[in-house]
Amino acid sequence: MGEGNPAGKWQGGTMIRLNAINHSYGDHQVLHDVTFDVKPGMMTGFVGANGAGKTTAMRIVLGVLEPDSGVVEVDGAPITREYRSRIGYMPEERGLYPKMKVIDQLVYLGQLRGLTATKARERGNAILERLGLAERAQDAVEELSLGNQQRAQIAAALVHDPIALVLDEPFSGLDPVAVETTLDVLRDVARTGAPVLFSSHQLDVVERLCDEIVIISNGKVAAHGSREELLNSVAEPEWEITTTTDTGWVRDLDVEVVEFETGYARFRAENAEVAGAVLKEAQNRGTVERFGPVQHTLHEIFKESLV
Repeated sequence: MGEGNPAGKWQGGTMIRLNAINHSYGDHQVLHDVTFDVKPGMMTGFVGANGAGKTTAMRIVLGVLEPDSGVVEVDGAPITREYRSRIGYMPEERGLYPKMKVIDQLVYLGQLRGLTATKARERGNAILERLGLAERAQDAVEELSLGNQQRAQIAAALVHDPIALVLDEPFSGLDPVAVETTLDVLRDVARTGAPVLFSSHQLDVVERLCDEIVIISNGKVAAHGSREELLNSVAEPEWEITTTTDTGWVRDLDVEVVEFETGYARFRAENAEVAGAVLKEAQNRGTVERFGPVQHTLHEIFKESLV
C-alpha cells in the first residue's frame, strides 16, 4: 500500500462490519440495530432520506461517535484506533483550511497520517492530476469553485494511501465530467482490495457504480445486498406488453394491472407462466409489438423501502 501503510498489515483487503449498532441523541434514537458489511474491493452505496442515520453510522465507523451498543468490526475483531487512522474519510461538511493552498493542505494532511513531506507532495500532486485539479494546486481553497473544493476534499481523503474509504456525499456539487473522473479514482482504490463506503442522494450513480447497496430508513436497514439482488427483490414481478389493439381485456385476467392505456398494459404476475398466458392471449387478438419483464430501478426500490 505504499508509504502510507508501511507495515503492510492489511494488504489484500479487509471487511468492515457494523454489527447491531444502536445510537441515540438524548431521547431520540437514530440508529436501530444497524448491521451490514462493507466488503473488501467493493463499492458499497449507502442511501437514505435526510435524517435517516447515514452520517451518524459513518461517524461511528470512524470513531467520531461511540455507539450506545453494538460494535464495528474489521475481519471479525473490534476495529482498532490503528485501523481507523488508515481510513480515508470525507465529511459532508467541507473541512479544509480555506486560506491554505490546495497542495500545501494535502502535504499537511499527509504528514499528519505519517507520510514524509516529499512523499505527501508526490502523492498530492498525483491525486490532483487524476482528479483534474492539478492546475489549481497553488490556489487557496477558498478561491476554488464549490465543485473544485469538493474535489480537493476527495483528494484529502486519498492522500495517505488509505486502506478503506468512508465518503459522505462525495459527488455533491460535481458536474457530470467530474463525477466520472471521481468514479474512476474510487474504482482504482477499490481494486486494491480496500472496502469503499459512500453515501449519495444520486441514486443513478449508486445504481451504476456500486457492487453492494444499503438502504437505511428511519435508522433501520430497510434493504441491503448486491445491486442485482435489490433490483430483483420486488415480491411480484411486473411485466409490460404493447400491442396494436386495445388491451382492456388484460383487466379480466388473473393478474394485477398496475398501469393501463390503449395498446399498453403493465401488470404483476405470480410467475412467467401466468405472464406467458397474457402474451398468448394478446397474440390471439392482434400483433404484439413489445413484451417482457419490467426492469426496475433503484429509485423504485428506494421508494418501496420507505413505506
